[in-house]
Amino acid sequence: MTWYATMRAMEAAGKRQQRDAKKRQRELERQAKEMAKLSALDQARVEVETYENALDVLLSVHKEQVAPLDWLDLGASLPPVPPRRQSHNELKARQRLAVAPSRPDAVTAINQARQQDDREYQEALQTHALERAEWEKISSLAHRVLRGDPGAYFEAIAELSPFAELATIGSSIHFTVHSPRMVEVGLSTNGRQAIPSEVKSLTASGKVSVKPMPRLRFAGIYQDYICGCVLRVARELLALLPIEALLITASAETPDTSTGQAVDRPFLSVAITRAALDALDFDRLDPSDSVLALTHRGDLNASRQTGHFGSITPLTVSDLPRGAIESESLTAVLATVQGLRADLAAECAAMNPEPAEALSTSGEA
Repeated sequence: MTWYATMRAMEAAGKRQQRDAKKRQRELERQAKEMAKLSALDQARVEVETYENALDVLLSVHKEQVAPLDWLDLGASLPPVPPRRQSHNELKARQRLAVAPSRPDAVTAINQARQQDDREYQEALQTHALERAEWEKISSLAHRVLRGDPGAYFEAIAELSPFAELATIGSSIHFTVHSPRMVEVGLSTNGRQAIPSEVKSLTASGKVSVKPMPRLRFAGIYQDYICGCVLRVARELLALLPIEALLITASAETPDTSTGQAVDRPFLSVAITRAALDALDFDRLDPSDSVLALTHRGDLNASRQTGHFGSITPLTVSDLPRGAIESESLTAVLATVQGLRADLAAECAAMNPEPAEALSTSGEA
């Protein structure tokens, strides 16, 4: 092969190699773009799903509830049993000594085992002391709740914190105990800030579409969210306390056109009895329809100009359905009587054990 032919062959091989490299490069670039595109699709999907989930959380707040609290069971619970000193470790050490009596460290091993038993006993005493203190606290609270002590109601709410979720999604709550059977609740909301002002969806190409939320849809979500919060508060309180009726008033900051300042004003007030709440199917109901079917004040028709609900004068105790506060089940009456009896027996026992024992015997007879 001539020098010229050799050079041409080398150039052709170089070009073929270069084309192969370029082809591989283009292939790798295409794959990278596909992977980047796939990642973008996943990111868009997650973003939209997160948005939709946030709406679901807002609109399903009424569906969650803790189990009803049995204050009678708590008040009648027995104190924790004090621990007894055990000798498990010492007995093991002595058993080893019986199998191998010639061990030179037998005495030391038994002493160490005995010290281990002492340490475990002291730890058990400390644990019992904590459990005893907790039992005394809960038992005392249960007796006070059964007596209808307003302070105990507040303590139970603070201790169990049933409204933590509402606080995280933009609501604060305050309470007024009017009687052992009726509590008033003020629900201060900032639901307009909790609800997104945009609508997110996926386009056909897999991109995120962001549009302003229509006023009508925003008002509908806001209305259902507020009513869901009202129902959630009612469920939590009726499960927590031995009450029969609630007054719940929702308020929100609205602009005062005379001053230009934001003022907290009530826009919905609802009277809810235990019987009315027990009749609701929370998995299937529409929060707005359910609340507006109860004794209430406020129409929840948002202003077209401002988007805010109209202010109202809240309901009062006199607006509750007749007999709602006075109605008490036999179980509630029995719980109160037993709680008072237990307190009286404890007081008598503290003063003189014999009269307390006689009181307990005569009561059981």
